[in-house]
Amino acid sequence: MIYMIYKMESVLVVIVAYLLGSLPFGYLIVRKKVGSDIRESGSGGTGATNVSRRAGKAAGVLTLVLDALKGAAAVLIAEALAGRGWVVTAAAIAVIVGHIFPVWLGFRGGKGVATGVGVFLVLAPIALLCAGITFVAIVFLTRYVSLGSVTAAILIPLFVWLQSMFVVPVADLRPLLTAAIVGALLIVFAHRGNIERLARGTESRI
Repeated sequence: MIYMIYKMESVLVVIVAYLLGSLPFGYLIVRKKVGSDIRESGSGGTGATNVSRRAGKAAGVLTLVLDALKGAAAVLIAEALAGRGWVVTAAAIAVIVGHIFPVWLGFRGGKGVATGVGVFLVLAPIALLCAGITFVAIVFLTRYVSLGSVTAAILIPLFVWLQSMFVVPVADLRPLLTAAIVGALLIVFAHRGNIERLARGTESRI
């Protein structure tokens, strides 16, 4: 009975994480401010970069903060109910999936970057800092936000491993590393259109 309750609680945590991720802050902000569907302009995403291009920098910053907060909230809720481990990993992945494939918007959402930032701000802040420095450097040199985002996402698993090896040892790295790898794959997948435009030389710069 106790095991069944634990399993049900774990499933509930993952569902809540997905629904949190599905909250379409960028879509709602642009709809309120401009009266249009953000998915029909720019890159088609609901994230901060596309929002800032459509509704201004302040709207983009607000979207970034709110999307990051929902990622952090999903992980904190999972940790409070289940502690560190595979349930937290599932919640971390679910909140990113929810952002990219939100149930409220017909499964057409953002790229998962800001939500991933919130996730790893809680799970691996030093690794996130390293990824953030990489992101800033690439964007500064190339002016491609998408290239910085994809590169930082790909490097997150490496930075998580380095953090565990040299800074904050983790007894069982598998759950955290799994969250980093799957999260990176999701973000890269969400940027597939950007990657194609980068290859063609038609991607928008900031």
